[in-house]
Amino acid sequence: MGAKQSSAHCRDKGPRRMALLRGRQPFSPWDDGLLSGKDPRALLKRGMRHVSFSLVTKGMTDIPDFLWGLSEVQKLNLSHNQLRALPPDVGKLSRLVVLNLCGNGLRSLPREISLLKSLKVLFVNMNCLTELPAELSACRSLEVLSLSHNCLSQLPASFADLSRLRKLNLSNNYFAHIPLCVFALKELDFLHVGSNRLENIAESIQCLVSLQIFIAESNNIHSFPRSLCLLTSLELLNLNNNDIQTLPDELYLLWRLGRIAWNPMDKGLHISHNPLSKPLPELVEGGLEMLFSYLKDKKHN
Repeated sequence: MGAKQSSAHCRDKGPRRMALLRGRQPFSPWDDGLLSGKDPRALLKRGMRHVSFSLVTKGMTDIPDFLWGLSEVQKLNLSHNQLRALPPDVGKLSRLVVLNLCGNGLRSLPREISLLKSLKVLFVNMNCLTELPAELSACRSLEVLSLSHNCLSQLPASFADLSRLRKLNLSNNYFAHIPLCVFALKELDFLHVGSNRLENIAESIQCLVSLQIFIAESNNIHSFPRSLCLLTSLELLNLNNNDIQTLPDELYLLWRLGRIAWNPMDKGLHISHNPLSKPLPELVEGGLEMLFSYLKDKKHN
């Protein structure tokens, strides 16, 4: 119930454009069109904190050659194009802090991404990734990683080395379980695994002691694990649209949730659209305090 059934977004998104590409030259047609005789560095935006470069929604199937010479770039946005591959040359941009590749047709990432030692934020959502290189774990400064809306079913075990990672989005993929390496990420405060193929949440979830937001909506989860109740920093827990029938007596330990939430953006406990057994539906309607009181009494009687 609720798991994604289609992989249409992983299909070939534009073969006719590939026929238009010519052999690579010192300056490709893209380079000439963008530069118009200018120094490539004239296209850089120099802010107070970062040097940025953006080529958003340009219909590109290839990245212009001059980009790899802009070694001072710290924020690079290539989102919403038609890129099929990220060249190994990306490793030359060693000062990158933010890299946005959202909304392309990428099927893989190059191993040279490991050279981006300063990278803190990586968006690769809405692509066609079926796997990730183990070398990505060498990006030890990474704090935010969005992999949503791809075709992933596993992560490299080496991802456990991303010890600074705080926010991880794995939603809308093909995960049958939360990868074991995720439970090693002690600094995670945000984890989104919604719209996958999960049937359970492993007891190891209790290892994520810093977790404040956990979203696992729209899966096939059959039970609410007691180990979730040990994550007392949780402020938003979304288990909507699953197959949960009972709630653990220890749920009252999650007092930071504060309320039953109905708006997807609200903090609180999201538990709607589950086949909860009686009297739980009525208690949920009555609010979190009523639900907690019932579960606490049930545990001690």
